[in-house]
Amino acid sequence: MQTEKKDIRALTKEQLRDFFLANGDKAFRGNQVYEWLWNKRAHSFDDMTSIGKPTRQMLMDNFVINHIHVDQMQQSSDGTVKNAVRLHDGLVVESVLIPTNTRTTACVSSQVGCSLDCNFCATARLKRMRNLNPDEIYDQVAAIDAESRLYHNRPLSNIVFMGMGEPLMNYNNVLKAIEKITSPEGLGMSARRITVSTSGLPKMIKKLADDNVKFKLAVSLHSGIDEVRSKIMPFSANFPLADLRESLEYWYSMTKSRITYEYVVWKGINDRKEDIDALVRFCKYVPCKVNLIEYNPIDDGEFQQADEATINAYIKALERADIVVKVRRSRGKDIDAACGQLANKNETVS
Repeated sequence: MQTEKKDIRALTKEQLRDFFLANGDKAFRGNQVYEWLWNKRAHSFDDMTSIGKPTRQMLMDNFVINHIHVDQMQQSSDGTVKNAVRLHDGLVVESVLIPTNTRTTACVSSQVGCSLDCNFCATARLKRMRNLNPDEIYDQVAAIDAESRLYHNRPLSNIVFMGMGEPLMNYNNVLKAIEKITSPEGLGMSARRITVSTSGLPKMIKKLADDNVKFKLAVSLHSGIDEVRSKIMPFSANFPLADLRESLEYWYSMTKSRITYEYVVWKGINDRKEDIDALVRFCKYVPCKVNLIEYNPIDDGEFQQADEATINAYIKALERADIVVKVRRSRGKDIDAACGQLANKNETVS
């Protein structure tokens, strides 16, 4: 029976060097292949034109490159690009390129589906099928960087892990992907231009702090009242706001990096004065800023965007408390290009 070939990008540079030594070649050949795989973003062994054909054949005999394939790309009139990304096993995730006048941001996925149960999120309606590998996360970023250069004439400037899945439930692979993305041997991006967005897992937030990560942290908050938050995000009943607060205080004590709270205001759910007051109180615990995010409804159910008067009431209350607040308008509405945690009803997994 034929043994399934291993994805070569699962090997470290040292393992590649050892492979060539074991096969009677020079160790430096491993360095060359590693550069082709990551820095030069080779999709196949035939792309490695500086490496002789016999060596490329040996690689083909022993390994595969399970590169992603952008199955479908949609472009919005505002410049937003949404990719349906097909993985080597046929599963599909989505990533989004979001341009502004000063930057281009990649919104990437970390899981196929999601195991959490946020009621407002389309991805939560899909069962979690598997975690993405580090190379699959890396490939999404590399593809969006290429699109940014092609369509906006500048390299990718920022990355947010706010696509499909909960990044902190794929902790090791996400951190390995970020290590590759920030490495000079990879994409060479600054960690400070990367934001990992979590629904709020206190234990894993503390682990991030202990691991001394350099990227930024965002928390999908949506309420400073436990009963309201657990209605919006039922899983959070197991992670009360007191525990989340403690983990964020620990994060700040270790990193001195302020938190971003992502917050959607829904009509009849978190649009009362007590909801506003609760958010202001929660924001006092740790240095932070608040992104009030425009919501893309996933159906005609209970989660509907609040009116402008309520949004303005939130803004005024936060500004009075000297809390930085920004309103994030939805991009790519004509192609339903929302990020996964705030996904649109047309986001599906094949």
